[in-house]
Amino acid sequence: MRIFSSFDEIKAAVGSEIGVSDWIEVTQDRINRFAEATCDEQWIHVDQERAKQEMPGGKTIAHGLLSLALAPLFIRSVIGLKGLRSTLNYGADRIRYLAPVPAGSKLRGRVTVARAEDVPPDGLRVNYQLVIEIEGGAKPACIADLIALHYR
Repeated sequence: MRIFSSFDEIKAAVGSEIGVSDWIEVTQDRINRFAEATCDEQWIHVDQERAKQEMPGGKTIAHGLLSLALAPLFIRSVIGLKGLRSTLNYGADRIRYLAPVPAGSKLRGRVTVARAEDVPPDGLRVNYQLVIEIEGGAKPACIADLIALHYR
């Protein structure tokens, strides 16, 4: 984990990779719970028997939004910010889902500080590029340009 003690340190890190998270398994149980929470119970996510017959690879796949929902975990596992009062999710500039995530896959996040800008009086808006990789995959599951507002 890389620890930043000031906004100036974060701004100095623009353009650099901060770190890579540990792998996290996307189990069928996690997919099922996400489907229930979001009311997106499309069969490609939850019907294992049908997936065996009809899906390439014979497995269900995780929701794209489930992969993206792991972003806070990935980012917090590689970056520490001292002296913060709060952090707010400001949104995203771009999100692309490049490869399906079969149940049982492992994902990790590769985090880069893409941009940082002061937000008076006590804030810093940071654009993080997050590449969500699939263990053994040829392409990432997702690439997202996420924005956070940090306040001290």
